[in-house]
Amino acid sequence: MQDNNRNLILAMVLSALVMLVWSIFFAPEPAPPAQEPAQSSAQSGAAQDGAAQPGAPAAPAGSTQGAAPALAADAASSDPSAQAQRLRIESPSLAGSISLAGGRIDDLELTGYHETLDPNSPFVRLLSPTTMPALKAEGSPVAPGGDLQPAVQKPYYAVYGWMPGPGTDPALVPGPATLWQVESGTTLAPGRPVTLAWDNGAGQIFRRVYELDDKFLFTVTQSVENTGTAPFAAAPYGILARHGKPDTQNFFVLHEGVVGMTDGKLLEEKYKNLPDLAPMAGEGPAQLIEVQENGWVGFTDKYWMTTLAPAPGNAFTAVVKYAPGADIYQTETRMPMQTVAPGATGTSSSYLFAGAKVWETINGYQQAPGIDRFVDSIDWGWFYFLTKPIFRLLHWLHGFIGNMGWSIIGLTFILKLLVFPLARKSYISMAKMKELQPQMEALKERTGDDRMKYQKEVMELYKREKVNPAAGCLPVLLQIPIFFSLYKVIFVTIELRHAPWLGWIRDLSAPDPSSLWNLFGLLPWATPGQGSFLHSFTLPALAIVLGISMWMQQRLNPAPADPAQKMIFAWMPWIFMFMLGGFASGLVLYWITNNTITIIQQYTIMSMHGHRPDLFGNIRSSLPARGKAEAKPKEKGGK
Repeated sequence: MQDNNRNLILAMVLSALVMLVWSIFFAPEPAPPAQEPAQSSAQSGAAQDGAAQPGAPAAPAGSTQGAAPALAADAASSDPSAQAQRLRIESPSLAGSISLAGGRIDDLELTGYHETLDPNSPFVRLLSPTTMPALKAEGSPVAPGGDLQPAVQKPYYAVYGWMPGPGTDPALVPGPATLWQVESGTTLAPGRPVTLAWDNGAGQIFRRVYELDDKFLFTVTQSVENTGTAPFAAAPYGILARHGKPDTQNFFVLHEGVVGMTDGKLLEEKYKNLPDLAPMAGEGPAQLIEVQENGWVGFTDKYWMTTLAPAPGNAFTAVVKYAPGADIYQTETRMPMQTVAPGATGTSSSYLFAGAKVWETINGYQQAPGIDRFVDSIDWGWFYFLTKPIFRLLHWLHGFIGNMGWSIIGLTFILKLLVFPLARKSYISMAKMKELQPQMEALKERTGDDRMKYQKEVMELYKREKVNPAAGCLPVLLQIPIFFSLYKVIFVTIELRHAPWLGWIRDLSAPDPSSLWNLFGLLPWATPGQGSFLHSFTLPALAIVLGISMWMQQRLNPAPADPAQKMIFAWMPWIFMFMLGGFASGLVLYWITNNTITIIQQYTIMSMHGHRPDLFGNIRSSLPARGKAEAKPKEKGGK
C-alpha cells in the first residue's frame, strides 16, 4: 500500500513541479500597452527619418550577384506608396490593396478571422503600409493625393524587383519605389490576375503578374522583355520587411520570428537575435544561405505567417538581415542572374504565402505547388513526433464530430486506449500489492528495526510473487510528454483559436472565463484582470471540476498512514486547481477527461481482481473526524 501511495505522490509532485517551473520561468510576459494609431504612425515615421532613399549597394565580396536594394525608410509624408495609386485585393479569405509604388503588397486583412470573439470586431490585419489607404468605389484605385489614414500597425509588406547585373545601370531596373503602370486588370481576385508594367526607356520592359487563389497564396511572375540591341543582365528578388520589432508573446514554448526551409533544413531565428547577426559587407547584420533546389523564408507569428517561396527546383539565396538605422527586419529571396538576349524575355516565378497557419491549407500548398516541408512552418516543438500525430488525430476527430471540445474528449479516450495495456498492468500490480499487505506486515514485525533486512526480504517477496512495485510509475511518465504535446497543439495551432465547446466555453485556446469570484456571473461585478495577482484566485468552473476529479482519484486508495504523505494528499488537488485555472480551457478539459477515465479504469480493473476500492469509505475517512464525545457510545446508566 505504501508503494501505491508513493507512486501517486510521485506523479503529483512531478506534475506540480513541472507546472511550477513552467509558470515561473516560461510564462508569457505581459504584452505592452497598445499604442494609439496616430502615435504609432508618428513613431514609425520618426524611426524612419533620415534613412537613405532606395539604392543598389555594391555586391558583397565574393558574390556573383548584387545585394537587394535597400528599402525606403522615409517618413510617411515622403513615402512614394503614400500617394501612389492602388489595386484592390478581394478573395474569400483576403481583402486589401497593392500599391503601384514598387508593386508592394502592403495592405492585407484576413477576412475569416476577427481580432476578438466579438463578430463585430475588426478583421485581423496581417500587412500594413506606412499610411493606410481609403479605397473608393468598387474596383477603383485611390487617385494620387487621395484619402489617407494613419497606419494601424507598424509597416509590414512584401515587395519585388530586379538587381542590376554587371555593367547594368541601377536606374534601368525597377526597385522598391518604382511607380508601375496597370497593364491589365483592376482587381486582384481568384481567377482574375492583374499585370503591372514599367518601361525603363532603354529598350527593356518589365512586367509583373499577380495571381491569387481562394486562400492565402499569391503567385508572382516577374519578366523582362529585352527590345534593345544588346544583352541585358539582371536578377529578380523578393523582400519581406517589418519596420520595428513586432509585439510578440515572448513565450518559451512558442517561436516567433524568422522561419524558413533551406534544402530540407529548418531555419528559425527570433527577432531579438537578428541585430546580433555577423555583419557582412554591403549587407549589415545578415545571414546568407545558398539554396540549391527547394526552400522558403519569411516571418511567423503565433497564428499568422508571411513567406517567400521560389518555385520548387530553383536555386536561390535566402537572406535574413536587419537594418539598424531604419530598424527593419528583413528576409529576401535572391534569384540567379539572368542575361536576356535581344528579342528575348526572361521570367521568374515565385510564391507569396500571407495568411493564417491553417494546417489543411499549408499541407495543401506542400502538395501543390510543392512547397518543401511547408507544414513545418507550424511550431510543433521538441515533441514533434508526438505533437504532429496528436494534431492529425484531433483534426480528424473535429472533421468527424464538428466540435473541438468534444473532439478533445474523444482524443483523450483514444490516448487512454493506446496506453491501456500499461495502465492495466499497473492496476493489476496495485491489486497484487494489496494481496501482499499481510505478508509485508509480517515481515515488518519479524525484522523489527533492521531496515536493510526488511527491504531485502520485501524485494525477494516481490520477485517470488512476480510483482513490479514500479509498474505504477510508467503510465505516469508517459502522461508527461503527452500532456506537453497536447498543450503545444492547443497553444500554437490556429484550429483551436476561438473554437467553442459548449455554454460559456467559447474559446478553447483561452482560459475558462467563468469565475467563483462573482459566482459565475450571478453577482454584478467583474473579475480581476488576467495577469493580476488576484486573478489566480478567481477559480473558473473547469478548474474546480478538475480539483474535484483529482480528489476523487485519490480516494480510490486509503489515505497514507504517514502524516506528511497524508498532508500532501490532502492539499495536492486544490493546489492543482489554482495552478491550472489560468491554462487553456481545452487543456483543462483534457485533464478532467483523463482523470475521469482513470477513475473508471482503476475501479473496474481492481474490482475484477478481487480488490474493489472502498471509494465511499475512503471519502468518509478523509473527512474531519467528529468529536470524541460523539464518537464514544454512552454507557448504560451514565450520569
